[in-house]
Amino acid sequence: MYKLFLPLAVAIAVLAPATGVAQQKLSRPEPQSAGNEARSALAKKEPTSERSIGPLRVSKDNPRYFTDAAGREVLLVGSHTWGNFIDAGAGDPPPPFDFDEYLGFLVHHGHNFFRLWAAEQTRWVIVSQSDNHFFFPNAYARTGPGLALDGKPRFDLTKLNEEYFRRLKQRVDAASEHGIYVAVMLFNGWSISATKGNFRARNVWRGHPFNRDNNINSVDGDPNGDDSGEEIHTLSVPGVTQAQALYVKEVVRTLADSDNVLYEISNESNIDSVEWQYFMIDLINEEQKRLGVQHPVGMTALFPAGTDQPLFDSKADWVSVGGVMEAPTPADGSKVLIADTDHICGICGTRSWAWKSFLSGENPVFMDPYDGALCGSACDGTQMNDPRWMDVRISLGHIRALSIRLHLDKLIPSPELSSTGYCLATAGNQATQLVTYIEGSGTVTLDLERFDGRPLTVEWINPSTGKTWSSEPVDGGSRQTLAAPFTGDAVLFVHDAD
Repeated sequence: MYKLFLPLAVAIAVLAPATGVAQQKLSRPEPQSAGNEARSALAKKEPTSERSIGPLRVSKDNPRYFTDAAGREVLLVGSHTWGNFIDAGAGDPPPPFDFDEYLGFLVHHGHNFFRLWAAEQTRWVIVSQSDNHFFFPNAYARTGPGLALDGKPRFDLTKLNEEYFRRLKQRVDAASEHGIYVAVMLFNGWSISATKGNFRARNVWRGHPFNRDNNINSVDGDPNGDDSGEEIHTLSVPGVTQAQALYVKEVVRTLADSDNVLYEISNESNIDSVEWQYFMIDLINEEQKRLGVQHPVGMTALFPAGTDQPLFDSKADWVSVGGVMEAPTPADGSKVLIADTDHICGICGTRSWAWKSFLSGENPVFMDPYDGALCGSACDGTQMNDPRWMDVRISLGHIRALSIRLHLDKLIPSPELSSTGYCLATAGNQATQLVTYIEGSGTVTLDLERFDGRPLTVEWINPSTGKTWSSEPVDGGSRQTLAAPFTGDAVLFVHDAD
């Protein structure tokens, strides 16, 4: 049980250089098992209490990041999985998700962020042929009269389900107790369409409250009659928009005093949803203003056939875009960019991606198969301890630990300063910190002219374990070629003496 493990988030809070290691530039430590070394290097520090201290605001000094209530820049990293809010799976009701176990899992890995997943339908999924796939709870009350297509009472779209909002509040506040920020997903583009990309196994629209056969309010979310509900993520059906606004305002009211909240309009709605998402951003901000609160609102990737420009053109505080996993584009600071493997490549992720993303000014998060219970064949038989996904989870914790030592208010992507092209460095002519990632070869050439010839501390981090080594200082003011004191990929942290 993860909740019984030593909290890794606390154990790696400082990531100080390892002691007792020879400070010879090219010395090579004895090889150890990656898993054992990671545990011994990271879990040996004393745990302390840690809580979220939002609400988050976009940093005025470096808008690639948020700041907390104390004005400190915060890097968001974490793992999220589909069933962490709405129970889903075989059986009616479906098996309950162990949320306490999940929070322990996040704490153990040093994560401070996750997306809280929404599902709008009550039955069926587009990626499985099974009729025995249910979702619980739904945001709207099932009052009848009459039965919906899933065999249960029809919905009254003027009434909300108290159990849904009670669970929402409980889970967000429980995450706050562990210092974890939550992006609350309001809608889901995979809950409305008969076909999504290449997926069309079961028609999820048949299980949606806005299907005319499923509500008592004569609301028809499919006015063109094609047995698919793309119209409900547009502004074309006033009755739908009214019911959605009722739900969204109640979410905002429920979470008004939860300082660890961010909002996400919808997961991968299609390109026709843009104006509707803009409307929802405005609606949330208006309701927050009325309540005297302010939590960040985000807009995430459009799918299928979407482009990223509408996200950057929006009023959203943060965005998640598509892209190429192993070649992230440096964040320009126009929005806080939460780089999510869900939108980049689906069920995927590597250690090198996590470091490259971070050093491109992004906030990297992982679409985690978790125990594989909800993704079937798409997860390729994954288990909780699949080494592919463990590597990503652990790497995100290492990244966050390092970020706590960095001047995130001043660091910007600086690919020109490192021969590898992946580098964060202090902006301006008086640099104080530089971090770079070396994939494969352990040698890197740095342009240290910004450091004005003063002596610099050199720390090497083994990204597979989080263990660090100190090397001999180098002088700034010129180009320097450095070699890692261990084999494999490496992270190099060069900075002024502490």
